Amino acid sequence: MTNQWIFNAPSAEELTKSRLLAEQLDIDPVLAQLLVQRGVTSFDEARQFFRPKINHLHDPFLMKDMDKAVMRIEQALANKERILIYGDYDVDGTTAVALVYRILKKYTSDIGYYIPDRYTEGYGISRKGVEHARDNGYKLIIALDCGIKAVEKVALAKSYGIDFIICDHHTTDDRLPEAVAVLDSKRSDDPYPYKELSGCGVGFKLMQGFLQRNLLDFTDLKNCLDLLAVSIASDIVPITGENRVLAYYGLRQLNANPSQGLKSILSVCKLDGHNVTMNDIVFKIGPRINASGRLYSGEEVVKLLVSNNPEETESLSKNIDSYNEERREVDNDTTQEAIELIKKDPNFTTKKSIVVYGEEWSKGIVGIVASRLAEEYYRPTIVLTRSTNGLLSGSARSVQGFDLYAAIESCRDLLENFGGHLYAAGLSLKEENLKEFTEKFEAYVSKNITEAQMTPQIEIDAEMSFSSFNGKFFRLLKQFAPFGPGNTNPVFCTKGLIDHGGTRRVGRVAESEQEPPHLKVEVCDATKQYSMSGIAFHHGKFHDKMKDLHPVDICYTLEENTHPTARHDSKSSESMQMIVRDMRYSE
Repeated sequence: MTNQWIFNAPSAEELTKSRLLAEQLDIDPVLAQLLVQRGVTSFDEARQFFRPKINHLHDPFLMKDMDKAVMRIEQALANKERILIYGDYDVDGTTAVALVYRILKKYTSDIGYYIPDRYTEGYGISRKGVEHARDNGYKLIIALDCGIKAVEKVALAKSYGIDFIICDHHTTDDRLPEAVAVLDSKRSDDPYPYKELSGCGVGFKLMQGFLQRNLLDFTDLKNCLDLLAVSIASDIVPITGENRVLAYYGLRQLNANPSQGLKSILSVCKLDGHNVTMNDIVFKIGPRINASGRLYSGEEVVKLLVSNNPEETESLSKNIDSYNEERREVDNDTTQEAIELIKKDPNFTTKKSIVVYGEEWSKGIVGIVASRLAEEYYRPTIVLTRSTNGLLSGSARSVQGFDLYAAIESCRDLLENFGGHLYAAGLSLKEENLKEFTEKFEAYVSKNITEAQMTPQIEIDAEMSFSSFNGKFFRLLKQFAPFGPGNTNPVFCTKGLIDHGGTRRVGRVAESEQEPPHLKVEVCDATKQYSMSGIAFHHGKFHDKMKDLHPVDICYTLEENTHPTARHDSKSSESMQMIVRDMRYSE
């Protein structure tokens, strides 16, 4: 599918602010423009942006019910009550459970953790989980990354004499569970100043509040920030405000002194000794942690993340690495089956949404398949399979700018359960409601989605010449990291580039291809004075014309080049390389 290039032209007001900021900071006007786009307009704001501090974090007691939650934990510790840490089976949930468990374990031995089985229990608080707590003498359940809609299960626990503290970050319903405390900054009555914490982030704030109230040492909590960085990156929450501070220090912890469990995961990812970035978490660390909960047991991940035994963590990390390989095979096969179903739909070309169902598909990988289909066809997508309880359940993924949660909520009368975010959600329904749900969902999407939202777009922050890039520019650009939603890696565009002699095809040749699919580019501007190299995935088709010196326009991000090319003239940007987002032949 062809990408639409959108150049983010600054307004007159933004230009004025960026010029003033460039003068104040003595930086390139383009960098000042990027700061203004991020809401940074003064010297002090820039200092806070480039130099995040732990003391920039908000007081946890600004969050509604935080005082009640901390008091209930104190009561449990004083009375030696058994505490169960309960969390979802994905990265956010398992890291949250590991973080809270590791902190409270220091103050009580009457503590355990529980991760529901994806296949027999499903998402969120389950009856089986509540009964496990009852049968094992737990009096307090701390639910992480789930529970905001568990009205019935919390009531069931209450009938057994078990209290709940809910730490969630998903969208709330009008009715909240009758828990001792419900921590979720998305509550309409919550004054907490930051609304985009991950589930693990809410767990972190609970532990921050507990330690703060009891005047306890924060060292152990700071040492858990590597878990929180993994959660923030994997759950695709905005890297703004408090999340930026937490991600910044979490990455530092992950690179300097990771916990034993994450150290073992870095090893199987072949990242030990490397500077680990948010992208490494998203594409390497997160999928491995997720694979265990998708195919087998999320509890194995928590066991890994709380262990300090190198032999145990090495063994567990190898297990989850093998699960990830198995997961890849399964989701590739399922994606192809889903594509075949889509192709068989005679009305597909006129539809604005995708709903596909496969009875035998693995429940653990439908979210990945939904993401791939949404990316392939650029339409809001739902992938469903049959659960062990007889219901159809699955995952939904959206496209840029479209509120998927609202679309699913409009069909709530046909659903048994649902929850999620703007761009991702989970749901379940009876099979007899599938046809009507598909039609109603399609009707809502058709009415509310725009044509622009159905076209993949690449937003370009600035058109640049290679001569503008120098060491100072790149040093400051690196300080914009960590990158993610709300603070994306800036995309630049340079036009009229020609091969500088080193452009070549690279990558493994698939059975369906005759040439390597990727392109290692080495290009220069029209003056041939300034050159740069980079990698262009899936752009091998440009090779022949580029070797004939046909000029191209390239949009790209920049990253540090740890493997510089052999060619370095006096004006090449040796420390930088392009990660090509898209290419076009110049007009």
